[in-house]
This record gives sequence, C-alpha cells and structure tokens, in this order.
Amino acid sequence: MVKVLVVEDEASIREMIALNLRLAGMEAVEADSAEAALPLLEQRPGCDAAILDVMLPGMNGFSLCETIRRTDQKIGIIILSAKGQEQDKIRGLSIGADDYMTKPFSVSELLARVEALCRRVGRSAGAEAGEQAPASLVSGSFVLDENRRVLLKAGKPIELTQVEFQIMELFFRNPGVALVRERILKGVWGENYFGDVKIVDVNIRRLRMKVEDEPSHPAHILTVWGYGYRWEE
Repeated sequence: MVKVLVVEDEASIREMIALNLRLAGMEAVEADSAEAALPLLEQRPGCDAAILDVMLPGMNGFSLCETIRRTDQKIGIIILSAKGQEQDKIRGLSIGADDYMTKPFSVSELLARVEALCRRVGRSAGAEAGEQAPASLVSGSFVLDENRRVLLKAGKPIELTQVEFQIMELFFRNPGVALVRERILKGVWGENYFGDVKIVDVNIRRLRMKVEDEPSHPAHILTVWGYGYRWEE
C-alpha cells in the first residue's frame, strides 16, 4: 500500500487530506510539525510521498524538505502553502520538492498529483526489486542505470530525485532533439498535470548543478531559446 506523510499543523486540513488519501486506498501518516514528522520518516517501510505545509511551528516546511532531501532522493514531495508568490514556488522546487500547490486547493487535484508521484516511486521500487530489467541508457560519458535509478558520470554516481531522473530519461531517449517545455511537463508530470510550466525550468537548473562541470556554461543540457531544452553528449 502506498504510504503518504501529511505534515500540517492545522488539524482540520491535515485530517481532511488524510481522510481523502485513505478513501483513495492509501495509508496516511499524520504529523503536526516537522519535529514530529522526522521520526516517522525513519520508520520502515518508508513513505512513498510527503505533503509538507510551509508554515509550521518550529522548523518550517522548506527546511523540512531540505532535511529530507539530504538523505532521501526518492520520496515524492509536494509543498503545500497559502503563499502564492512566485519566489516561494521557485524556492520550494529549487530545494528538492517535486511539486507545489497553493491553498485553497482542490482535493481531487492534490490526490491526482500524489498518485502521479507515487507511480514514479513505485516504478523505481519495482526496478530495484527485480520485477523488470530495463537496459541502461548510455550517452557519452553518462550512463542512466534504470535498475538502480541512478545517473553515472564517468562511472561516478549522481543522486537524482524521481522527477530529475525522468527528465534525464526523456533526454537520453531523444538525444539532440529540442524538447518543448510542455512536452517535458507532460512526459514527466503526466497528461493531466495543470501546474506552471516553470516547474520544468527550476528542475533543469537543479539538474545542471548536478550534471554540468560548469552549470553557468552548460555543455549537455542546452537551452533552445523561446522553445525548451536539448540534450547533447
């Protein structure tokens, strides 16, 4: 069963999210603070996804997201906040969140986004368990190991979030092809995703920091101005 952590200090909102997750056939684990959430994240089996409110007592949701990402690149993370400012969305995505939703929100849309995240995590777990043996994708000095869900650069592993890994899959399967932002968005976040296309740009910046020798002068993830991005060996 898919396990989702809900970190929200407002009991009515937390309980409403948890109830709907359970009605959708998932296991919901609740915490009213980041400090209460951290021990829950250490339990096994671990959580497949986490919904983090930004305005928490003590450690806020951004700091919690950063803390989680230091040790777990695979869990799906959705930042949930009443703040709708552009800089808050960019900050949340830049520190490792996979998605960002602004209150008030549609419960059905939140569930759809959670399910999409969990499908990515589930695909990763299935590969690690040996349910499928996909071939590695090779591009120059890079190898995308689809069994371990890791990117190798000259033999050295680069840890990627599930979103980052899927973007790299899309690039490796379309080398030298200019991919419009909307295609990347639909290919990674799904056909029914209606979020801001800027989520692609933020993840590309994050990928360049991990992949490129000089992120400010990328040699592999190239910008196609006014269109999207292209991968070059």
